[in-house]
Amino acid sequence: MRSGSLIPALRSLASVLTLVLLLAFARTGTAADGFVEGFADLPLMPGLEQIQDASLAFDAASGRIVVAFARGPLSADQIRSFYAETLGQLGWSGAGEDSFQREGERLTLDFTPDGGETLVRFSLLPR
Repeated sequence: MRSGSLIPALRSLASVLTLVLLLAFARTGTAADGFVEGFADLPLMPGLEQIQDASLAFDAASGRIVVAFARGPLSADQIRSFYAETLGQLGWSGAGEDSFQREGERLTLDFTPDGGETLVRFSLLPR
């Protein structure tokens, strides 16, 4: 390959790689891999869409604090049932209505009707 044809070939390859990277990191209304953003292993229930830019997460001296929000056309009871079953499989145990605990942390789900949808707040605090 002559050096004159190498530069256009490299530019073409760079364009393709840039496009692949942009597609790989494109943001949608759901969290990456179906998990709630900010939580390593909290699945986002099918039918819920996470509210982007409404989450916060930070590490405190006593542990991590994470708050995230999602909404969808589901009832609080449907969401409650999904998480009661799913979180138990992930090592969480019940700690009162809509609360779960695991390894020094407490996860609380709060539900608010929002028109024909339900707004869910996921709150993780140290116990």
